[in-house]
Amino acid sequence: MTDSEKLDLLVEKVCGLETRFDGLETRFDGLETRFDGLETDVQKIKVVLENEIRVNIQRVAEGHLDLSRNLHDAMKSSNELEMLAIKVRMLESDMLELKRKIS
Repeated sequence: MTDSEKLDLLVEKVCGLETRFDGLETRFDGLETRFDGLETDVQKIKVVLENEIRVNIQRVAEGHLDLSRNLHDAMKSSNELEMLAIKVRMLESDMLELKRKIS
């Protein structure tokens, strides 16, 4: 192989590398564009999370707390009724026992 042929082969390979490099540059530019779009999308998602979802979750939590309080208050009266029913049963039993003793 002569020096001229070697030089031609070297020039050919460098041209091939330039073509591949240009392709990589194009792909990298496309990735940069997509990345910028993703960055914008992430910012929008952060705004929605902060302004809408977080507020709505707080509202749901407050509503749940109110429901829990209401249930607890309702259970208090139910507990009191159960205690009264137990006391009435005990008094009925005592009355039956007294009636038996008297008769």
